[in-house]
Amino acid sequence: MFNSMVGKNRGRVALSLAAASALLLTACGGSAPAASDIDLGDGPAKAGTIKADALKGSTLTFVSYGGLYQDSQMAAAVTAFGEESGAKILSDGPTEYSKIKAQVASNNVSWDVVDTGSYWAASQCGTELMPLDYDIIDVSNIPEELVSECAVPAMQYANVFMYNTDKYKDAPSSWKDFFDTEKYPGKRSIDGTENIEGGIIEGALIADGVAPKDLYPLDLPRAFKKLDTIKDSLVYWTTGAQAQQMLESGEVDMSVMWSGRAFGAVKNGAQYAPVWDASVVVMDTLTVPKGAKNPKASMALINYYLGAEQQAKLTEESSYSPINTQARPKLDATGKNFLITDPAIAAKTLVGDFDWWGKNYTDVAEQWVAWVAK
Repeated sequence: MFNSMVGKNRGRVALSLAAASALLLTACGGSAPAASDIDLGDGPAKAGTIKADALKGSTLTFVSYGGLYQDSQMAAAVTAFGEESGAKILSDGPTEYSKIKAQVASNNVSWDVVDTGSYWAASQCGTELMPLDYDIIDVSNIPEELVSECAVPAMQYANVFMYNTDKYKDAPSSWKDFFDTEKYPGKRSIDGTENIEGGIIEGALIADGVAPKDLYPLDLPRAFKKLDTIKDSLVYWTTGAQAQQMLESGEVDMSVMWSGRAFGAVKNGAQYAPVWDASVVVMDTLTVPKGAKNPKASMALINYYLGAEQQAKLTEESSYSPINTQARPKLDATGKNFLITDPAIAAKTLVGDFDWWGKNYTDVAEQWVAWVAK
């Protein structure tokens, strides 16, 4: 239903995203001029553009997960948005859902555009997050199935299965191999946080014999039973940086982790390779908290971020795949090996069921935290 609405708006929609520098943990949210006074120009919006000085006098806070990714976002889009729009951009993070909830509940929202997980965003539309304005945000070159009422993709990546090429001369090639500790002994690392996403749960079910086409709705008891079989071999990462360091130090022999962090480890010399078969494609999303002080400016920032040039540069800086179909990033061989939109890789990956995850996210996260802790 929403996709049909997007289709109607596509011809007149556009995107603009934001600029930044200072890291402030207690930053002011959007400020003057008032939304009603902002002039974004005439005609339909166009992704990647902003009227010069349209937001002069405004302050916007952009929030993401830090590290290489947030640095790349700033370099590719956010900083330039501030320079062109005249807005003062503050950079904050990392994204914490509890902080969004607290800001919305107190009606004191200081974050203007927040990079969040797509599954969480799907579960919070209209509660913690406001609907996006697709008269300001141009999604004409964004795959329609990735656009929702309260979120647009920031980039695409995969929760990918990585293995140590020095240890395993008989290369693992499937989720069954990840769960085979006899043939492939060694430590495995997985996400140990409450921010569970598609990847390891689907992998457990596939390893247990479920066909990818029959995964949803996810059989959680069956998945946890399969995960129990390798629990003694598991260590948990709680940040992307930690997951990457585990590869670079050789602490683990296998890992299910964000593809961008995997790329970073390999780029830094870690002798690991990806197994793309049924790795789950997910995405970060750009969202606006409900009650944001200057939503029109927030929408303009998102619109800028979605431009083809900005998306290409983001990929070049981070290896995460662009979501603008017109983006043409220039990558070296290592970067190309982690570009999930490459047809050879895309044919092997699995796209999660965003609708199912959106409806069940809280329940899955609670069960996941309980299982990790026991």
